[in-house]
Amino acid sequence: MQQIRQPAVAGLFYPADTQELTAMIDSFLAATPIGREPPPKAIIVPHAGYIYSGPVAAAAYRRLEPLRGRISRVVLLGPSHRVGFIGLAVSSADQFHTPLGDIALDRAMCEQLATLPQVHRLDQAHAMEHSLEVQLPFLQRVLDAFQLVPLVVGEATAEEVAEVLDIAWGGEETLIVISSDLSHYHSYAEAQRMDRSTCHAIEALKSESIDHEGACGRNPVIGLLQVARRKGLTAHTLDLRNSGDTAGSKESVVGYGAWSFN
Repeated sequence: MQQIRQPAVAGLFYPADTQELTAMIDSFLAATPIGREPPPKAIIVPHAGYIYSGPVAAAAYRRLEPLRGRISRVVLLGPSHRVGFIGLAVSSADQFHTPLGDIALDRAMCEQLATLPQVHRLDQAHAMEHSLEVQLPFLQRVLDAFQLVPLVVGEATAEEVAEVLDIAWGGEETLIVISSDLSHYHSYAEAQRMDRSTCHAIEALKSESIDHEGACGRNPVIGLLQVARRKGLTAHTLDLRNSGDTAGSKESVVGYGAWSFN
């Protein structure tokens, strides 16, 4: 029997209704220019409720449209918000379900990664985790059918994350997606200052300059930056805003950014 991971935050972070969800994502994408950068090998995108971070995430996802039909595997990493653990967690599911349909997991790659000492089969880390889930409907709208390699990242070093990315990196058929918000619950001005600093570190591929205050997905982000530096990739800032710019108060905000790497 197929094991299917059901959505945990449909109807909370994004619409549970298929038509409403499709219309929302398409409106975000339509409001975003496609850009002139080459199609990315990797992206960093935020993971809050769509009304807050969806317009920022769309800046990266719009860049994937030229890759429709070319991407057949997505390696998706995001931080753990609910379960504390050491290392990275793969899922034993066969499919992840969203209101837009089912996504098959690349079981062979998941099993290969699970042979690493820092990677564990830990379904509890995936069950209620939103950092990966909110990326899936965007991916389903901008890509054709693809297989998913989902990894929730706990306490892990940049080197441990980079080793996983190196194994799963693949060629033109593989896209790397890192899910991360930026600063949390500071004043609007302070958030802008902190997020600009994190943005400059990402642009310079300086993983050592990013701390947990600067990015809740710091661990997967710094792993990507280490690989990107070694492979000679360039980071492009596509959007940098916060919840005070999109749908929230400016008194206490959460920062969001979108970057592409090629």
